[in-house]
This record gives sequence, structure tokens and C-alpha cells, in this order.
Amino acid sequence: MYVVTVEFGIEPLRWAEFLPLMIENARLSRATEPGCTQFDVCVDDARPAKVFLYELYADRAAFDAHLLSAHFVAFSSATRDMIATRSVTTWQRIAP
Repeated sequence: MYVVTVEFGIEPLRWAEFLPLMIENARLSRATEPGCTQFDVCVDDARPAKVFLYELYADRAAFDAHLLSAHFVAFSSATRDMIATRSVTTWQRIAP
């Protein structure tokens, strides 16, 4: 399995606008992408305006397809000015 983790820092004044878009992007990824088996959106009240994503794909090709999906392209365009920082890390799940 191919794992992607993302940490976003969101412009504080854009938080309320960003979060529903992020949740919808995750929902559509799970619902419409056969290679996406998990897409968790996580927040922590102790770290305002931060979002952590845990995404699980069948393989790298499935993740690449995600990046080309219409809903991701629309999400990326709509949120471009809302994101202050972004860190993407990829992993290969070896267990279970």
C-alpha cells in the first residue's frame, strides 16, 4: 500500500472556508477513486489552523490518478490562496 501524509498550515482567516472543502475532497476521493482506500482529515484544537491528512492508496499509480482527478484539481485551485504551508511525505506500508 502507498501512504501519503500531508500537513497543512492554513491562513487563519481562511480556516472556516478551507475545512469544508478539504472534507469534501476526502469524501470524493474515497467515494470515486477505486485505488483510494482511506483518506483521513485530522485536526487538533491545540494547533489552530493545522490539518493532517492520512491517505492510503493501492499503489503509486492510484495516488497519481488522485492528483489528476477533477475533484482534486478543483480543490487545489480553490484552496491555493488559503494554504500557508504544506508538507507532503510518502511511505510504503509494510504491515499489517
